[in-house]
Amino acid sequence: MKTRLTMKRRFYFLLVVSIFLMQSCVSKKEVVYFQDANESEQAIPVISTKIEPNDILSIQVSAQDPIAAAPYNLGSGNATGGALNNIEILKLNGYLVSPEGMVTLPVLGEYEAKGKNIEEIRLEIENMLIEGGHLVAPTVNVRLLNAKVTVMGEVKVPGTYTFTEQRITLPQALGYAGDLTINGKRDDILIIREEDGKRTMKRIDMTTTDWFNSPYFYIKQNDVIVVSPNNAKVKSAGLIGNAATVLTAVSVMLSAIVIITR
Repeated sequence: MKTRLTMKRRFYFLLVVSIFLMQSCVSKKEVVYFQDANESEQAIPVISTKIEPNDILSIQVSAQDPIAAAPYNLGSGNATGGALNNIEILKLNGYLVSPEGMVTLPVLGEYEAKGKNIEEIRLEIENMLIEGGHLVAPTVNVRLLNAKVTVMGEVKVPGTYTFTEQRITLPQALGYAGDLTINGKRDDILIIREEDGKRTMKRIDMTTTDWFNSPYFYIKQNDVIVVSPNNAKVKSAGLIGNAATVLTAVSVMLSAIVIITR
């Protein structure tokens, strides 16, 4: 009788643990990125970020005669090194785009930056300097200083990240956040994008590569990336939350079995 009772207890214990393990398992197909990738060459889509109000621009003007170019720059002009290598200092010395989409350039006056990309701004300012007879052979460098992306959900370090590159990819943005946790749903990455007064939402399956040529391969200014929890995480957030909870549940069930079978 005692042996039979012991076997029954073991059976119920193994049953509970098996159910828990089946609910918590994540298959290889759910965690491996770019599963259909193969050796090939693909054209890189051209993505340009349009400038919006409250963006901060770095606009540096140089020419054959550095002294002649100095009045066309804010503050210390083309100085590099020292504190100016700090991105926060660069922002303070940058051009803040007004709610109307304008920036005020030294000597040249007000310039409308809203709705234009970096290359368009660079070429237009260079043409203004040449056609207005301001400088000989001017060179204009333009950078967006406060581009940012917000990453939320099942990543290691959720938060808002600033980048100064002209463009970054979706995998790079997720890399800033420490990549997805094992509980992140890789086939359902939500990107929320606001552009030209419109909000779009797109879901990306990162276990495939068919989105590489889409407009969402590259991140745009102010994009929000949301990583949903996978089924294992959702299930574990219910009755069975963690190891301690599992042990407590198993203990209660075994106690109940002992009482019932006495």
